[in-house]
Amino acid sequence: MTSAAAPALHPRQALLDAGDLAPELPVCDHYAGVEARMRKSLALQAELGEAHGRALFDVTLDAEDGAPVGGELEHVALMAELVNSPANRWGRVGARVHPGDHPAFEAEVDLLLSRCGARLAYLMLPKPRDARDVAQAIERIDAIARSRGLSCRIPIHVLIETHGALHEVDRIAAHPRVESLSFGLMDFVSAHRGAIRAAGMSATGQFSHPLVLRAKLEIAAACHRHAKVPSHCVVTEFRDRQALGQAAHRAAKQLGYTRMWSIHPDQILPIVEAFAPDASEIEEAGEILLAAQAAQWGPIRHRTRGVDTLHDRASYRYYWYVLERAERTGRPLPDGIRKAFFGVSTEDTTGPASD
Repeated sequence: MTSAAAPALHPRQALLDAGDLAPELPVCDHYAGVEARMRKSLALQAELGEAHGRALFDVTLDAEDGAPVGGELEHVALMAELVNSPANRWGRVGARVHPGDHPAFEAEVDLLLSRCGARLAYLMLPKPRDARDVAQAIERIDAIARSRGLSCRIPIHVLIETHGALHEVDRIAAHPRVESLSFGLMDFVSAHRGAIRAAGMSATGQFSHPLVLRAKLEIAAACHRHAKVPSHCVVTEFRDRQALGQAAHRAAKQLGYTRMWSIHPDQILPIVEAFAPDASEIEEAGEILLAAQAAQWGPIRHRTRGVDTLHDRASYRYYWYVLERAERTGRPLPDGIRKAFFGVSTEDTTGPASD
């Protein structure tokens, strides 16, 4: 009498340990600080999300650059209202507050956590001088959350834009409350007191200046070392779609970034496209993982572009990340792949319900 076949393990069960699991964030983080732009950003997030059943990009409402001097709390109150509103369709709206040494920091955090803490996707901390600054700011945030009776702990994103923060980027990435690090290009270049010329902030110059490139690589490496999400900096030439596409492609394909900032709605979809795997990558990853699952995740042979190749758990992890990124960026997935690994088929989502 033969025993029943073992149930098929999901790739996350079979291939990944707890330390491998980075936060599943959208690949684009769109910033808006003016009221009209904040509302338009939320409307666009809701609209694009409807086609994919999830937020295709995050929206970060900005107090640091968006609030008028002296009107910080009024601006943050508006941000809290928007986070709580039906416009926040997918629960993927975060907030950038002022730096921890700013007089309004604690009042801004308290207002946000008291009014919309349960719906806030994350808080972005700008301009820390070192890892101690980050740790102290998080302690203050968590103390405010406890005082407000919040049971959840708000995820923390950190902007690396000072010499000290870059020097201690590995310690910052290692902090258990941090889920993502972003590179603050403009402030980082300015911190060099003119030694890095203005071209270092351009769409092309930021990829060629050695000091800027070094900073980007150190941030990405620290994030991957600690299973955090590296988020690439802005491209200020927001009308130049070609320059943006090239920058996003280089960030994703050459520098190891898995997320990127947008500062104009026209930048969102080109960023998503650049960070998404192409159809041939998705097809290959799906074929290999289905065969691996059928082999109980043992080694397999697969024919790729006319060449026989051997695969095992090491390469399976890579191909699983390809499929996760495809799903996160709204790429079409073969029905068998979607059903096997994401728990739903095209028929399940578009066809009539069965009795």
